Amino acid sequence: MHDTVIEVRGLRKTFGDCCALKDVDLTVRRGEMVALLGASGSGKSTLLRHLCGLHRGDEGSESRVAVLGRLVQQAGRLERDVRRTRAAIATIFQQFNLVDRLPVMHNVLAGAFNRLPLWRTALRRFPAHELEAAWLALQRVGIERCAWQRASTLSGGQQQRAAISRAIVQRAQVILADEPIASLDPESSRKVMELLARLNQEQGTTVVVSLHQVDFAFAYCPRTVALRHGQVVYDGPTAQLSRQRLMELYGTQTEELFSHRVGALPGAASQPALAGALPAAA
Repeated sequence: MHDTVIEVRGLRKTFGDCCALKDVDLTVRRGEMVALLGASGSGKSTLLRHLCGLHRGDEGSESRVAVLGRLVQQAGRLERDVRRTRAAIATIFQQFNLVDRLPVMHNVLAGAFNRLPLWRTALRRFPAHELEAAWLALQRVGIERCAWQRASTLSGGQQQRAAISRAIVQRAQVILADEPIASLDPESSRKVMELLARLNQEQGTTVVVSLHQVDFAFAYCPRTVALRHGQVVYDGPTAQLSRQRLMELYGTQTEELFSHRVGALPGAASQPALAGALPAAA
């Protein structure tokens, strides 16, 4: 089995006169949980959007993005079969990307769309086994009681857990979480990060999560890739990111990285004990 899950080479992205990504190289191995760290405008979200083909690199560049051994894009052009690759990649957004007027259950079942015929998704006629899988996914994140509520009635933390349920139903091999806790309170943030860590530890799902809070990187992600002005300025163990090192990398932006606290900054990156194991996948 191929051990490299994400491979990025020479990725460059320009928006007008702004160079958002500057010749980024990145390799992520199967089963890693990696934090993309950086202050606002560092290029984290832009990089994640290139991994699933929502953005294309600059045309004419020699950039290359591959996920799960399949090309997503090359030289600024998406591969024709990019949808097949996307089916194995779940993207979790800061804004949750749920359909507010639909029940939570139907939002979660969107994770199964890639393997269902169009008529079933249009009429919302889901097979029994998919309904069961969605129910189990909601149980795993602790919001099964909200299954038939409109998504708009959920709190921010519950909506993000619904988005994680959708990724479980999708059977994603890779989760790209784009600032998933930026709009949440500290307790909801912990719950969301713990769920992502459980999926990583117990199912071997590769997780790349963008953060601008260094403490959450320390608590949950053994490896950190730090971005500044569209460039990778650090790639290595989170444990080695001392405050002094962060000051060297970010200067006056460093305090922004400590805007939310999850407790005292540990001396080494280690995932906390995760109370209770998740049930086996459906």
